[in-house]
Amino acid sequence: MKNHRNEHTRERILDEAEALFALKGYHAVSIREITGAARCNLAAVNYHFGNKQNLYLEVYRQRWLPRAERVRQSFQNSIKTTPVPSADTVVHSLARAFLDGPLSNEARRRHLRLIVGELCQPTEAFELVVERVFRPLLGSLIADLRTAMPVDVDEEQAILNAFSIMAMVLYFNLSHPLIKSVLGTSSDNDLKTRLVDHLVEFSLNGIAGGNRGSDK
Repeated sequence: MKNHRNEHTRERILDEAEALFALKGYHAVSIREITGAARCNLAAVNYHFGNKQNLYLEVYRQRWLPRAERVRQSFQNSIKTTPVPSADTVVHSLARAFLDGPLSNEARRRHLRLIVGELCQPTEAFELVVERVFRPLLGSLIADLRTAMPVDVDEEQAILNAFSIMAMVLYFNLSHPLIKSVLGTSSDNDLKTRLVDHLVEFSLNGIAGGNRGSDK
């Protein structure tokens, strides 16, 4: 019974800490806020995590990374449906995985807010995210999109192409309410479909340009 209670307390601390970190950022959240939201004392946080920094890193290990893996798996499973996926299939699958993939709306909001916080004010979690998620994902994306790029596109431009696609995907996730309001779209499903189609068209036109405009 005691172990079960301890585990329940640990999970509650993680849940409330993640919600606060996602809403306010790592630096703006105090341990007092976390213990208040989790209905526990400082000793419980120290017992399970040691300190605020360890708790924040554990939020990434236990919450953020598993969600990122689910999104990546959704993307990979989608492109595996064809033996040699075309570039539009790759971009479509990537956009769908992020915009309308395996995460609930609340989980998606937390997920995005946490990574935006790291991009704005990096902590120790930044390298964890880069090495475990973004570097492998970008490498896979570049390899899948190579056939759509001109033959003279160098590695640096290929990386920037992949980053541009990822940036649009992430931005459309974050700005979904704004886009919905400006376009006057009432249906989330219709909007997601429109955004995915736009991402595919815009991305393929962009990467087809290769090194155009470069001094190289």
